[in-house]
Amino acid sequence: MSTVGVIVEYNPLHNGHLYHIQQSKKITRAEKVVAVMSGNFLQRGEPALADKWARTEMALRAGCDLVLELPVAYSAQPAQWFAYGAVSVLDASGVVDALCFGSESGELASLQELASLLAEEPEAFSPLLAERLKAGQPYPSAFTSAAEAYLQERGMAEHAYSLSQPNHTLGLHYLIALRKLGSAIKPCTLRREKSGYGQTDITDAKIASATALRKLLLGESGSLDQLAAYVPTSTLNILRRETEAGRAPIHWESFARALFHELHRQTADGLAEFAEVNEGLEHRIRGILTELPEYSVAALLQALKTRRYTRTKLQRTLLRILLGHRKELLSPERLAAGVDYIRVLGFTERGRSLLRDMRRKAKAPVVASAAKHDSPYLAMDAQAGGIYSLAFRDARPGDAFRDFTLPPVRLSDK
Repeated sequence: MSTVGVIVEYNPLHNGHLYHIQQSKKITRAEKVVAVMSGNFLQRGEPALADKWARTEMALRAGCDLVLELPVAYSAQPAQWFAYGAVSVLDASGVVDALCFGSESGELASLQELASLLAEEPEAFSPLLAERLKAGQPYPSAFTSAAEAYLQERGMAEHAYSLSQPNHTLGLHYLIALRKLGSAIKPCTLRREKSGYGQTDITDAKIASATALRKLLLGESGSLDQLAAYVPTSTLNILRRETEAGRAPIHWESFARALFHELHRQTADGLAEFAEVNEGLEHRIRGILTELPEYSVAALLQALKTRRYTRTKLQRTLLRILLGHRKELLSPERLAAGVDYIRVLGFTERGRSLLRDMRRKAKAPVVASAAKHDSPYLAMDAQAGGIYSLAFRDARPGDAFRDFTLPPVRLSDK
């Protein structure tokens, strides 16, 4: 019985995601689906619209059988480490046969060829990357630029298209991660239809990107009813429940006071100790604080943004400061070691058999509660969950310990 893995955020889960789940099973002839899902904080350095428990339920009701958490150490990273962490979770589970990801072309061969060239960062590629990093380019753009130059030198410029497409770039890093881990998981790709990654406008009657849906919901006249055509009924019902309970929608401004408290508490030298703070960014942050007209994360990001410091880079930086993540815990050496536990967020009845198999085959301990395993990264997840709960409308101290007290989400039927 085959199982396909998907790597997701579901912020929120929409009709395009539902199509991805269904087609992933069809293409791979899999009977079960394992999702590796980011927790409460996401790849672009943003808080999730709803917490990981709510989004796990969305995933299970949409057809996933088992949901595993991507640790926050990896979930708020550039494509290289986001992909590596997610693939390492799937590989460590021991129960996943295939990985299916979305791409702009739906064509795997050229990505595979490119991954084989770049997986070990060949000798001629490394100085190209180092040169761009030294010039101050963020890693994602430095990697893309260096890879394009490398391909050009070898007469393979036709592959550069893949590097300019966001889903291709992420897919490329999934393939590189599979090679670096020596994983037996077989990759496949599905063409993304009707809405591009990060597309902010809505151009189809039923399909819209998660970015566009968040923009619609969080706008001045936004409402959940406006999402109805673009998300499964189960997603809409879960969002209504979470909104009524005061646990959604969560956004960056929900953490403004907590963030500015930390920024004011730290000296420039103190800020320099946090992950993602480099190249003198600590001094820029301290200087900007004196000029801001209000305590607004949006205003802070706008003031900090430069050609060198993109909005996404800055969001990840501010997130690491908010969560207290120091450089030593997120060093390349530590990240390259992969996951040392597998956190189960939820499962269906069919997923229970996968969970039983995983407990026998997994390369790392299988964990249902943060209280059941001692790991620096799991402690970071629990701490992040506590900070996330501060954004709830009627937050109570007990909400900060949900990682220790809430069991995995369990559905008795689909």
